[in-house]
Amino acid sequence: MFTRQNHLINLFIRRTNAFKQCAMSTNIGSSLFTLSESHEMLRKTCHDFADRELKPIASELDKTHRYPTEIIKKIGDLGLMCVEVNESLGGSGLDALAYAIAMEEISRGCASTGVVMSAHNSLYIGPIVKYGNEQQIEQFVKPFLHGDRVGCFALSEPGNGSDAGAASTTVKEHDSSNFVINGTKSWITNGYESEAAVIFATTDKSLKHKGISAFIVKKPTEGLSLGKREDKLGIKASSTCNLIFDDCIIPKENLLGKKGDGFKIAMTTLDSGRIGIAGQALGIAQASLECAIDYAQKRQVFGKQLTQMQTIQMKLADMEMRLQSARLLTWKAAALKSSGQPFTKFAAMAKLAASECATFNAHQAIQILGGMGYVSDMPAERHYRDARITEIYEGTSEIQRLVIAGNLIKEYSETNV
Repeated sequence: MFTRQNHLINLFIRRTNAFKQCAMSTNIGSSLFTLSESHEMLRKTCHDFADRELKPIASELDKTHRYPTEIIKKIGDLGLMCVEVNESLGGSGLDALAYAIAMEEISRGCASTGVVMSAHNSLYIGPIVKYGNEQQIEQFVKPFLHGDRVGCFALSEPGNGSDAGAASTTVKEHDSSNFVINGTKSWITNGYESEAAVIFATTDKSLKHKGISAFIVKKPTEGLSLGKREDKLGIKASSTCNLIFDDCIIPKENLLGKKGDGFKIAMTTLDSGRIGIAGQALGIAQASLECAIDYAQKRQVFGKQLTQMQTIQMKLADMEMRLQSARLLTWKAAALKSSGQPFTKFAAMAKLAASECATFNAHQAIQILGGMGYVSDMPAERHYRDARITEIYEGTSEIQRLVIAGNLIKEYSETNV
């Protein structure tokens, strides 16, 4: 059923011109309230796929920590591992709103699968397409479009956390043709399964963040080893580990962009990535709400269905309100990106709102389920564990607030000049 001839591009773009008109338009208002025919078709396709392929195995993937290899290939056949890559390069040619919608629906079925998809699309494919040259795209993008191969993104280090400008991993000239890398990168999603990595390292410490550059590293490569697979609270089916560089030699043509552009590349990549993580968080929040409503409709207490209890109704109302609010913020951030407008502030607001909604909804779902919410027989406890990371990776909630405030102050300063 899932062949590359059944690619999303055939399902959507060739059925209607509405999508491209939406992607090119700077008038984003209407798209925030009513999805275009193409976006709605995408949502339904991903929704049905999640119900059929992901929800039945999500618990088993979580309990066994098993990477969903076959599922990722099926997602690749749907065109979801290259959502925003241009058709001319072999990608789906869809926009950021399509990506956010797909991320939500896939993550609703399995958050682990969602983060694999997000790290690959936003963090690996994204910066190479944006900053890479023709040779780099040919070698490190085109073979990675259909789920047969995945990539990873290596910015964080054991000692720097949210301080992305303090990279202690170094890159020096080895000879006229090669660089040599030394250092350790941490918390790398897809670390074990990836066949290439976008990494950030210091080429000139005296320049601080302006001395950071970006590189593409093929995996496996001599001098690059993997740390232990981290045993995490949630998203257990995705691998997370350290990348350890010990005199790792890479060719000079693997420099991504220009020397000193690394910090800029990292920040613009994270802006886009936050839309993806917002989508993942929305999926967890939606799954938590669905779990809570389903249980509340079946559970009888004091001779009444739980949904007839005003206390439960208040919880469900708050869950839905936060979810819809976060979804609209996410769609706006995606629409701004697609129309070429500044979207950093809205991406941060979307990620912040959606991740906090995910943790809130997951918490409330367990409260509604009571004791049943605390056992792994029900998906509520998995949603609770999966939700927590969305407030941490790709910028903590604290970092998002700093980004929002910084952009807000800048906007008001420019207005008053």
